[in-house]
Formats: sequence, structure tokens, C-alpha cells
Amino acid sequence: MTDQDAAPASQEARSGGARSDDRRRGPVASFLRETVIILVSAVVLSWVVKTFLAQAFFIPSASMHDTLLEGDRVLVNKLVPGPFDLHRGDIVVFSDPGGWLDQQTVPETNVVQDALIAIGLMPQQSEDHLIKRVIGLPGDRVRSAGDGSPLTVNGQPIDETAYLAPGSSPSGLTFDVTVPEGSLWVMGDNRQQSADSSYHLGDPGGGSVPVADVVGTAFVTLWPVDRIGALRNPGDVFDAVPDPS
Repeated sequence: MTDQDAAPASQEARSGGARSDDRRRGPVASFLRETVIILVSAVVLSWVVKTFLAQAFFIPSASMHDTLLEGDRVLVNKLVPGPFDLHRGDIVVFSDPGGWLDQQTVPETNVVQDALIAIGLMPQQSEDHLIKRVIGLPGDRVRSAGDGSPLTVNGQPIDETAYLAPGSSPSGLTFDVTVPEGSLWVMGDNRQQSADSSYHLGDPGGGSVPVADVVGTAFVTLWPVDRIGALRNPGDVFDAVPDPS
């Protein structure tokens, strides 16, 4: 075989090797591309869900015992208020109306955790949010004798034993408030360990929380595994409460 005859064969071999490399790179490149698309789509979907539909929150305190315990993670429906209405008995997450969290210690987070929280892949650490139960709606008159007797809402005594922490009384503070328009009266289930509306009577708004500060209603406990379950509104507690006059 002459050198002229060998040249095409060598050239063909080199060409065939390049095609083989392309074929090997093809599936790898396709896999990487599809993986990136899936990850980006998951991040975008998580952000959309967290921003508009539902968001997870971390429970840092004992104020909602035994309904919620420290370290619980809850999922919050962000369509309330909005397309759906708030009701007495709802458990709501809301932004600090001003000064409520001064004494509360919250977990510290790093940059990575902050990024995961921002896109909804980690629960909000509640550094500027609180969680309480709605007792009074706009216009409701909520009263407490301060002697441990039942609260009254629009003159109707309410039996809160369905959710109050064992040994917790309805209220040790005396108050008689009419909830302003566009606001809520909220209290913790562990009353004597909850700095709620009744503890902020002297604040602007008289302890009421603006509805505009409400993020949504907690409807399920996600974590830990042994506490997974629905958070239902105990509607019968407030069934006999009349509309505000």
C-alpha cells in the first residue's frame, strides 16, 4: 500500500473517532440539559407556590401549646384572606404589627438557608411573623373578666376547652374591646405563655392586628413525622356567637 492509499484510511479513522466522541457526548449533554431544566423548573414552581399559594413556617415558641409545639413546621394557606374569608377559630400567621417580637428569640440562618427560605424550599424561620388563633373579627366585642371565666364574643360566652392548653385559663387579664374595622383580635392557645392581643392593649390599634398583616391560615402540621396532621377550625366553639351589632 502506498502512502497515498493510506491517507484516506487514516483520515476516515480520525473522522470515525470524532463521530464516536460526539455520540458519547450527546447523551451526557442531553442529561445535563434536562437536569438543569428540571431543577430550574422546580425552583420556579416552588417560588410561585410560596409566593401565591402556600408557605411553610417554623414554630419557635410555646404560645400555641398543645395545638403547636416548638419546632413544628406548618403549612399556611395564602389564599386566606383573599379569595377565601377569615373565620373565628382560624390559626393565622401574621407579620409583627410592631414591637410584638422584641423579646422573642428566633433561630439564626446562614446565606444558603436564607436563599432556600426565599424560594420556599425551607420553612420561614418566623423572625418577623407570629402565629395565633382568631378570636374576634372586625366589629366583634371581645370581653374578659380577668378571673379565668370564659371570654365572651358579642355577649356570647365561648367554651375554648377544645384547644386551650391543659391548665390554661381563657384569660388572666381584664379587657373589653371592640375590634376595629379591618383588624382581628388574636390569642394563643397557651394563654398564660402568649404575648397576644390582650398583652398589647396599650399599643397602637389597642392590641388588634390589621388584616393586611395576615399571611394566611395554618391548615396542616408538616413536621415532625409523628405530628403530621390537619389543623381544623373548631367552628362549633363559635357557632352561637351572633354577628356584631
